[in-house]
Amino acid sequence: VALGSEDAVCHSSNSTYTPVSGSLGADPEALPGLDCPGGEERSSYPESNFFVTAKEYWAFKLRNCSSPATGNSPEDTDIMNYFESYLAVASTVPALLCLVVNFLLVNRIPVHVRVLASLTVTLAIFVVMTVLVKVDTSSWRHGFFAVTIVCMVIVSGSSTIFSSSVYGLTGAFPMRNAQALISGGAMGGTISAVASLVDLAASRDVTDSTLAFFLTAAAFLGLCLGLYLLLPRLEYSRYYMRPICPARVFSGEEAAPQDTCSTPLVAPGSGGSHMPPLRPILKKTGGLGFCVLYLFLITSLIFPAVCTNIESLHKDSGSPWTTTFFVPLTTFLLYNFADLCGRQITAWVQVPGPKSKVLPGLVLLRSCLVPLFVFCNYQPRVRLATVVFRSDVYPVLFTCLLGLSNGYLSTLALVYGPKIVPRELAEATGVVMSFYMSIGLVLGSACSALLVHLI
Repeated sequence: VALGSEDAVCHSSNSTYTPVSGSLGADPEALPGLDCPGGEERSSYPESNFFVTAKEYWAFKLRNCSSPATGNSPEDTDIMNYFESYLAVASTVPALLCLVVNFLLVNRIPVHVRVLASLTVTLAIFVVMTVLVKVDTSSWRHGFFAVTIVCMVIVSGSSTIFSSSVYGLTGAFPMRNAQALISGGAMGGTISAVASLVDLAASRDVTDSTLAFFLTAAAFLGLCLGLYLLLPRLEYSRYYMRPICPARVFSGEEAAPQDTCSTPLVAPGSGGSHMPPLRPILKKTGGLGFCVLYLFLITSLIFPAVCTNIESLHKDSGSPWTTTFFVPLTTFLLYNFADLCGRQITAWVQVPGPKSKVLPGLVLLRSCLVPLFVFCNYQPRVRLATVVFRSDVYPVLFTCLLGLSNGYLSTLALVYGPKIVPRELAEATGVVMSFYMSIGLVLGSACSALLVHLI
């Protein structure tokens, strides 16, 4: 499949993967543009944003349901100080495992079954968490902590299966549809941050605001279910979702049948395995995979474990802008909005290309963001007492850089991935690219748990 023009991608017949052919001989730098005739599929997927953003609620529930006063045991203090790190690990490790499972299920279980099942499970968990909002858990705080972590594990796993399945599905669509999907993920984070701010401003009771917050999440999940059920009814979607023959690897000496699924294409002795060929996908996407992995490693190293504990230098003033609203504004809303802007820019600008050395260079350059956040007013500080950036402007600026660079660079890498392989490998490649992302999130979350103990 020569990726020379958008029309070639939009209207080409099913291609056949062969490891020795020159099917990808065209320069991948000249990827098709984002403007393809036809409609546009927009979809956003559930993430753990609503769990992470409800910082005040977790602080309230894990201290005391009847009083937010401090003075708990050292064990309780440890849970509170490093709760974001525990939550990050609980979200990334099962996500990684579920990606492996999803890759194995690509040719075994239809994508619509995986999507609907994962959405239903996620919605059920949010219903459980919504019910627990008004339950007094002061007598079993450790039990509530365990329930929260278990719910996070289930939500992370189910949402990973959902998002990687839908992302893999969009690999068969034009590039702008994949870009819209990825932007939808950032929009979900922005919506959750805005909902959190509105709830905090509208209600003085943290449980009332969180109840509305989780109900909002459940409503969006229900909407997502309805929209996905509507998708096959659209003629535009049906065209790109048409069945194709599963990917097969065959001998280079055999002629590849064109535009037909009647002849099974398998290597001698392969037995017609249901698992997509992994080696050619890894070979084609190795460079982009590294970019995705390292991008999300740095991002999850900083967000949310480090940046959510950066306090305003004017916190003692008592102003709600430097206390109640400081973290929701300067961390959650600002990061998610900057991330959304970065992803949206890729709709108009797609540089550098998938084979450019500039792309991994920019990805590695983001390492400089780690010390910048560490030397802001992170609290509590035990080992690194020095605060270098003594102004509230600095965390705002650094968060903008973190979100903007993450959104732009990650979208480029993720969109390029499924477009440099044949169409029948697009869904499996989407899962593999999500796997790279999850590895980065797992490594970043593990390192963040260590980093916050070293500050």
